Amino acid sequence: MVTAAVVAAAVAPGVALLAYVYWKDRFATEPVRLVFRLFAAGMFVVFPTMVVQRMFVVALEPGMWTYAFGISALAEEFVKWFVFVFTIYRHREFDEPYDGIVYAAAVSLGFATLENVLYALSYRTSFADLFFRALLPVSGHALFGIAMGYSFGQAKFAGSRRAERLRLLFALAVPWLWHGAFDAVLLADRDPWELAVFMAICWGYAGWKLHRANARSPYHPTFADDEVRM
Repeated sequence: MVTAAVVAAAVAPGVALLAYVYWKDRFATEPVRLVFRLFAAGMFVVFPTMVVQRMFVVALEPGMWTYAFGISALAEEFVKWFVFVFTIYRHREFDEPYDGIVYAAAVSLGFATLENVLYALSYRTSFADLFFRALLPVSGHALFGIAMGYSFGQAKFAGSRRAERLRLLFALAVPWLWHGAFDAVLLADRDPWELAVFMAICWGYAGWKLHRANARSPYHPTFADDEVRM
């Protein structure tokens, strides 16, 4: 019974954050089944990613910066980027810029949710620890997903092939940098207030991205008769 409660507590933050991103889509919400398929896809790639990360840790014995930006951030964001490109990027349901945010958040939070469950079961963590992880690692993955999805939305509706390629690169580079900085702050064991300020800035920026992507929807009254522009 306790194990079930711990698993539920570990799953809840990821599902809640995904629901928040989903419901912020103001004009054309995505098929729930498709969103949860991508959530499951994010879970599916956790174990292969962990194996690769472990191999690099053993081989390199990395310092803080190498671990934060290379082994942790780059490996995880590349895997999520790869899943997005080869599962949803060309899908017919990806028909407005905000959709990129929904689908990338689904992949990212699926990844984060299984990580959280494994952490909870492996370390027999307390509910207080799970609350901390909801505020930091899980919400961090939501932020990285929003950053990735916003760039995917720009790429999908770019005016030229060159612009599309550049935005596809941004879809990997921006969340990688966010993730690396986030992990570096955590690993440096900074003051909790510094973490709070860092997260507040990130969420403020992410909120602006959500608003901007919605404003560029082809279903928005302003753009109903125009092409999607970013």
